[in-house]
Amino acid sequence: MTCLNEGSVSRPAMGIGIASATVRVGAFLLLVGWGGGLCPKPVGAQAVAITNGEIHTVAGAVIRGGTVVMEGGVITAVGRDVAIPAGARVIDAAGKVVTPGLFDSNTRLGVVEISSYEGTSDGSSANDRMTAAFNVAEGINPNTTLIPVTRVEGITRAIVAPVPGASLIAGTGALINLGASRLPEIVVKTPVAMYAVLGERGAGFQGGARPLALLRLREAFQDAMDYADHRAAFQAGERRDYSLSRLDLEALVPVIRGELPLVLQVGRASDILTALSLKKEFGLELVLSGAGEGWMVAREIAAAGVPVMTEAISNLPSMETLGASYENVARMQEAGVTLILTSFDGHNVRNVKQEAGFAVSYGLSHDAALRAVTLTPAEVWGVADRMGSLEVGKVGDVVVWSGDPFEILTSVEHVFIEGVEISYETRQKALLEKYRSLEGRPPWR
Repeated sequence: MTCLNEGSVSRPAMGIGIASATVRVGAFLLLVGWGGGLCPKPVGAQAVAITNGEIHTVAGAVIRGGTVVMEGGVITAVGRDVAIPAGARVIDAAGKVVTPGLFDSNTRLGVVEISSYEGTSDGSSANDRMTAAFNVAEGINPNTTLIPVTRVEGITRAIVAPVPGASLIAGTGALINLGASRLPEIVVKTPVAMYAVLGERGAGFQGGARPLALLRLREAFQDAMDYADHRAAFQAGERRDYSLSRLDLEALVPVIRGELPLVLQVGRASDILTALSLKKEFGLELVLSGAGEGWMVAREIAAAGVPVMTEAISNLPSMETLGASYENVARMQEAGVTLILTSFDGHNVRNVKQEAGFAVSYGLSHDAALRAVTLTPAEVWGVADRMGSLEVGKVGDVVVWSGDPFEILTSVEHVFIEGVEISYETRQKALLEKYRSLEGRPPWR
C-alpha cells in the first residue's frame, strides 16, 4: 500500500487521439506485492532553478524573491540566498507566484473518457458481488486525453475514485502521477481509501430508507471483522454465510482495522452525525465526502478529528442538503475541521482552482485554501513525506503562475512534475490550431 514507482516519470506523450484500450496493472501489483521503500528517481531530469519568485511553500512562510532548486527530480533547495548549481536551467519568476503542484482528491481521470459511451467508463462496478474489492487502479488508462488538459492547469497529482454502481460500497481508489505516460509509473499508491455512500443515494441502494442502508453497512463491517478473526474456519466451511463475497471481505479487513481510510459520502447534518457514530463504533479511519451541511455540525466533526473533502461552488438546496451554504467551507475551517477541496470531476478537474478561489471569496483564508489543495490532501492520503509542499527532499512538483493561482485570469507558465517540465501539447490545443483559420474551407451554409 505504497508507491509503485514514486520517482519514475517520463515526459508526457504528445499524442492527441483517444486511447482505444485500457491497460491493466493487476499482474504488476501482484508481482511487486505493493512493497514499501523509496523508488527510483527520474532519469536525466535537468537541474532547474526558479528564481526571484513569490514562493508559497505551504509548509512555512511565503518567501518573496526566493529560489527553488530541483535536481534529480527532487527539491534540493528553497530560500532567498540559494546557490544555483552549475549548468542548471534558470527560470526568472520575478512578479510570478510559485506553488507546489495542485492535488485533486476525487476525480475520474483515466477511468472515464466519454461519459455517454459505456465502453470508455471503468469507474464503477455493476456486480453486487464485487464492490469493495473493485480497485480503479486496474482500469486506469494513462493515455486518456483528460490528463494532458488537466496537468497544464497546474494539477500534478490526483486521486481516482470509484463511483457507487451496484452497492453502497464502491471500492478502492488510487493516487496517480499526472506526469507519467505509462503503467505502472502513473500509479503512486493503491489502494488509497475505500469509498462508500450513505444518505439519500445510499438509501436508494437499499429500498429508499436510510436505516436500511446503515444496517447494510454495519452488516458488511461485522462480517469483515468476523472473517478477519476466523479465516481458517471460513476456508474449512465452518462459518456462517456472509453477506459479501470473499474478495469483498478481504478488501474490507484493512478498513475495519483502521489501516485504510473509509471515504463516506454524506450530505445532511444528521447523516454526518451517523457517520461519526460509525467511526466510533468500528474504530474507522474516516474521511467525509460532500458534507453540504457540514457547517451545521462542524464542531462535532472537528472534535472527532475527521477530515472533510468537499467543494465550494455548491449551495443549491435539495432534500439532501436544505442547509447548503456558500460559507460551508469557511465555517468548517473556523470550527477547526481539516479541509480538502476537490472538483469531484473527470473532464473539468481544472475547476479545483476555482473551487479554492470561490471558498476564499466566501471567507476561507487564502493560505487555508492553498493548503486544502496541496499539503492537506497529501497528509490525509499518507504521502506528505514526499509531496504537497515546497521543501527540501520532496518531489519536484512545482508550478509557476502569472499571478494568484485562484484568480480566473491567471495563467500557468511552467509545470514541473518530479523535476521535468511537462508537455503543453493537448487535444484542445491541437483542435484550436486546426480550426484557428478557416481559409480554404467552404463557408457554413
